[in-house]
Amino acid sequence: MPPRPFLQLDVFTDRAGAGNALAVVLDGHGLDDGAMQRFATWTNLSETTFLLPPTETGADYRVRIFTPRQELPFAGHPSVGSAFAALDAGLVVPRDGRLVQQCAAGLLPVRIDGEGTSRRVHVRAPRASWRDADAAEREGLRIALADAVADVGTPRLVDNGPLWWCVATRDEDAVRGLVPDLAAMAAFTLGNAAVGVAVYAVTGGDPAVVVRAFCPADGIPEDPVTGSANAAIGALLAADGVLAGLGNPYRASQGREVGRDGVVEVGIDADGEAWIGGRCVVAIRGTLDW
Repeated sequence: MPPRPFLQLDVFTDRAGAGNALAVVLDGHGLDDGAMQRFATWTNLSETTFLLPPTETGADYRVRIFTPRQELPFAGHPSVGSAFAALDAGLVVPRDGRLVQQCAAGLLPVRIDGEGTSRRVHVRAPRASWRDADAAEREGLRIALADAVADVGTPRLVDNGPLWWCVATRDEDAVRGLVPDLAAMAAFTLGNAAVGVAVYAVTGGDPAVVVRAFCPADGIPEDPVTGSANAAIGALLAADGVLAGLGNPYRASQGREVGRDGVVEVGIDADGEAWIGGRCVVAIRGTLDW
């Protein structure tokens, strides 16, 4: 089988080595599920994607998204980065600054602003639904987060493709100083099929929200910058009536604690849908033999 074109890029940043790294196989044709999963496990990045021709009318391209452990129906930084990679490689051409991504979560619109290195990509996340944690789940989160949830509102399990536990904390210092029990968290999330736990606080400044996300069950102790978690949090902030005080869209800070310092642009549109996006930087161009 001939070598496949390959990119590795950083998402939600304008400089290489920051944001969240993403591996993109630009031609996934002929790779079966097992080969894709083995490669995603081998890259050891939070996500690896494979671009394919679309199979649904209206889509410009199809993407499959893998963590080191499993395939996801949707994830934010892989969607933003894959759209950027498809544009960079000349695989797609926007129509009036728009594309449509096909993924396991359905057809998702993508908005393109700017050109070249200044290009910004935003994707509409699947509509979120959620429920409150019950007493046992609150206790599991309390243990996993070392009491960080003891004096705040009820944590919620948000479904916007993946399942995220979203936990509000008192303030920015509580988020940045958090030292979770990752073994307890891995056992907790495996018990309820969640991909991870996202902890957040409103700052009152810019960035308006600070976020940290943990996915230890997938071999990702702390995810550098997480689009789906930020989309979930944005939907909760809108539902809680907090968005008006933050601005819409707003900027969220994530990844500083792991040396990545990414910025996610989060907005809620007139239909109540969450959009997430930002800048991307290609760090590696090459070919893949797999």
